[in-house]
Amino acid sequence: MEELLRMEGISKSFSGVRVLNRVELTVKHGEVHALLGENGAGKSTLIKILGGAYTKDEGTIYIEGNKTEITSVESARNYGIRVIHQELMLIPYMTVAENIFLGQEPKTKRGTVDTEKMNRDTAAFLKEMELDIQPEEQVGRLNIAKQQMVEIARAISFGAKIIVMDEPTSSLTDTEVEVLFKAIRRLKGKGVGIIYISHRMSELDAIADRITVMRDGEYIDTVVTKDTTHDHLVSLMVGRSLGDLYDKHNHSREETVLSVSHLAAGKEVRDVSFELKKGEVLGFSGLVGSGRSETMEALFGLRKKDAGEIFADGKKAQIRNVKDAMNYGIGLVPEDRKKEGIFSVQGIRFNTTIEVLDQFLKGGTYSREKELSLIHTYVDQVMETKYTGIEQPIGRLSGGNQQKVIISRWLLATKKILILDEPTRGIDVKTKADIYHLIDRLTAEGLSVIFISSEMPELINMCDRIVVMNQGRTTGVLSRDEFTQERIMELSTKEL
Repeated sequence: MEELLRMEGISKSFSGVRVLNRVELTVKHGEVHALLGENGAGKSTLIKILGGAYTKDEGTIYIEGNKTEITSVESARNYGIRVIHQELMLIPYMTVAENIFLGQEPKTKRGTVDTEKMNRDTAAFLKEMELDIQPEEQVGRLNIAKQQMVEIARAISFGAKIIVMDEPTSSLTDTEVEVLFKAIRRLKGKGVGIIYISHRMSELDAIADRITVMRDGEYIDTVVTKDTTHDHLVSLMVGRSLGDLYDKHNHSREETVLSVSHLAAGKEVRDVSFELKKGEVLGFSGLVGSGRSETMEALFGLRKKDAGEIFADGKKAQIRNVKDAMNYGIGLVPEDRKKEGIFSVQGIRFNTTIEVLDQFLKGGTYSREKELSLIHTYVDQVMETKYTGIEQPIGRLSGGNQQKVIISRWLLATKKILILDEPTRGIDVKTKADIYHLIDRLTAEGLSVIFISSEMPELINMCDRIVVMNQGRTTGVLSRDEFTQERIMELSTKEL
């Protein structure tokens, strides 16, 4: 395959801090080239330079052998470069056709938008991608997978030669992932080069031809996917062998700290019962729509309870709001950290201590020393978060470091029970290992953890028991010696 893109010696600094140091990347025509690295490794900065959002300080970019200067998003588009971000950049109230042709609408002789041609051309794009989507459909009514396809169709309509996909499967089901992969393979057949960013190793095996690994803003190596192993990739990412990824010991005790009986809340939570022991990691498994997250929202006072009983430390608990839940020692790290977890424009200090103001703000006096001590203990020492200053907006941190700040917040606020809803989604393998080790350490100290995950291996390796749900109901509770993927899936699809 001929070389489509070459980035050589790319360097970039912000406020005197060097975040990229002579990085290189090459992509061939018709190649899926994965970009792998921890959160904060510099992947996003490199892609923003390629996409024109940032300008490089040093280095050279060649497209099809020609030296190019990318100075803006518009100039990147002129070179056929399109970036499909993890947060889709679609306008929900506009139609599929209007989104695809946004900014390049065909015009009639009178200068008005030629809607008929726009819909006709969109239909041709969608047919080519074998998608059952109508041009006139409103984008906001499509599921995430179809919205992803609309983004790809838009990239093709602009004549994309190079498409960057940033964590494109983070919100997709297995079936939807396969639809995406089929679209990617068709693009490969047309000679389009794809830069694919993902933390899911199994996806790289399925779709990537080569993998470039970055670490701490530097280029480490490029390997052929079929000639490498997951262990080798992990060692390249973190600079050492991780050893046992899952650091799990049994800290569960006999004491029951939470008991839920026949909980119901809206259509999503119909009949849920379980017990949580002190020091236990209790997993929750189920297919999309099973009601796991909604159950936790009801426990945390975010969703009105319609029926059922909750007991905390053997006493009946009345949880009407978040404050009530916190008074019972419950904390929740939500599934969607960007929408529900962070105050993106606020700094790390604000995001860490917002729930525990009473610990350093008493009687009208404020102890900055106490607040900074809390931040140092949890954000720095416990979570080993990477940031430049405590007032740095959390929205500028990598996804993994955002997650570490949110976990720090709830460790400060939570005394007994921590609910982790998909805590490792969209973060790198090193940060995953950090979170696994933290869970083991916290449960050894007596904290109880409810662990929701769609990744079967981490449930099986990290939990003492697993509660399985389907259609808003608990269909089984498995002890550790009963854990198998087959048994979990059987209960996840059990007819009710």
